[in-house]
Amino acid sequence: MERTLWVVGLLAFFIVCLWLMYRAWQKKATRQQARIGELPTVPAELGAQLLEPTTGMYLGSTIAPSWQDRIAVGDLGFRASAELTRFERGILLERDGATAIWIPQGSVTAVRTERGHAGKVMTENGVLVIRWTLPTGTEIDTGFRGDDKTVYPAWTAGAADSTRVTTGDDE
Repeated sequence: MERTLWVVGLLAFFIVCLWLMYRAWQKKATRQQARIGELPTVPAELGAQLLEPTTGMYLGSTIAPSWQDRIAVGDLGFRASAELTRFERGILLERDGATAIWIPQGSVTAVRTERGHAGKVMTENGVLVIRWTLPTGTEIDTGFRGDDKTVYPAWTAGAADSTRVTTGDDE
């Protein structure tokens, strides 16, 4: 009888812990909602494709500059298999079982590689991180772990060219 009470007690404790974690995630999403707002919608015309689609894993999005402050709003905090493609007008991240993320070209502030993102730690330069500004003005980092890491230099070089500000001194 005593053993049964222990098992039931531990099971109840486990269920309460799961429920508290769920409530904490919901409260975090409520707190972040105003900072995140509505994401840009995918336009009908994306422009010419600049880089081939890259398959991999969407790791989540975090509020910049923290690599661990995961966004809980909507489905931005959940990992998913994904395909990342760069177009003239922006970057399209199509996720399996989740909404597509459109990152307009004018919103991209940096594309770099990192060792970790959104609680996921990997080898050096194992994660492609896109820093961009939401319509609300909040800067976020979106993490992507590609199946083929040899494409990362093309992504980071392309970002440097397209986000560079041109001044009159460049002529």
